[in-house]
Amino acid sequence: MSAPAGVRGAALAAAPVVFVLLWSTGFVGAKYGLPYAEPFTFLALRLALAGVLLAALAVALRAPWPAGRAQTGRAGVAGLLLHAGYLGGVFFAIDSGLPASVAAVTVSLQPVLTAALATRLLGERLVPVQWLGLVLGVGGVALVLAPGLAGAAGEGGAFPPAGVASCVVALLCGTAGTLWQKEHGDDIPLLSGTVVQYAAAALALVALAGVTESMAIEWTADFVLALVWLVLPLSLGAVLLLLFLLRRGSASGVSSLLYLVPPATAVEAHLLFGEELPLLSLVGVVVTTVGVALVLRPPRRRSSSAG
Repeated sequence: MSAPAGVRGAALAAAPVVFVLLWSTGFVGAKYGLPYAEPFTFLALRLALAGVLLAALAVALRAPWPAGRAQTGRAGVAGLLLHAGYLGGVFFAIDSGLPASVAAVTVSLQPVLTAALATRLLGERLVPVQWLGLVLGVGGVALVLAPGLAGAAGEGGAFPPAGVASCVVALLCGTAGTLWQKEHGDDIPLLSGTVVQYAAAALALVALAGVTESMAIEWTADFVLALVWLVLPLSLGAVLLLLFLLRRGSASGVSSLLYLVPPATAVEAHLLFGEELPLLSLVGVVVTTVGVALVLRPPRRRSSSAG
C-alpha cells in the first residue's frame, strides 16, 4: 500500500470518530450560548454565518452548484429537517428547561427509527447481530444517562411539556432528514448543497424567531466563543462529515454513530468540568460502544460455491 493510500485509508477510518467527538460538543455549545440569545435567533445566526463561509469556500474551490430547481429543492428540504427541525427542536427543548441529558437520550433513539424505516423505505437490510447492536445501543445510552435522569427528575419535578414535545419533533425531523438525505442527496454537490441547506434552515428560523422571540442577543465573551465553536467545528466540520459518511455508508449505520454522542458528552463533561462520572455511566459507555460496533459491522458474505 502506497503512503498516500495509507493516509487516505487512515483518514477514512478516523472520520466516524472525529464526527462523534465534534457532534458531542453541540450540547456544550448550547449550554454556553443559550443564556444570551433565544434558541431560534441563536440558530438562525449560526446557520447564516456558516452558510456564508461555506458559500465563499465553494466559490473559491469552483465547486459545482445544484442543478436546477429539483436539486435545490431537495437540498432545501434536507436543510429544513436536519437543521431547522432537528437542531431547532433540541435548542428549544433545552432553552425551555428540559435537561440536556433528557434531550440527548431522546434524540439518541433516532438510529432505531432510522434502521426500522430504512428497511422499508430504502431497502436496506439488517442482519440479526445488527439489530442486537441497536438494542445494546439503546440500553447503553440509558445506562450512561440513568444517574443524571434520575437526579433531574428528582430535583425539577415534571419535565416541561413544551420541551418534551420539542425534543420529539427533533427526533422525528432528524430521522426523516437522514432518510431523505440518503435517498435524494447523493447526487447533489456536497459543498454547495450544504449552503442551500443552511440558507433554507436559516430563513425558516428567522421567520419563526420573528413571531415567537424578541431576537435580542447579549454579545458576551461566552456567547461569541460558543457561536464560533458551533459555526466552525460543528456547522462546517461535523455536518460535512455527516453528509460525507451518509454517502459512503447506510443510513442506519451512520445514524447509529449518534449512540456515541451522549456517552462522549458525559466523558467531555467529566474531563472539562470535573463532573463525576458514575460507574453505571462508565458501563454504559462500554455497552454503547459494543452496540455501535455491531451495527457498523459489515455482514459476512455467503460463499457462492453452490448454484
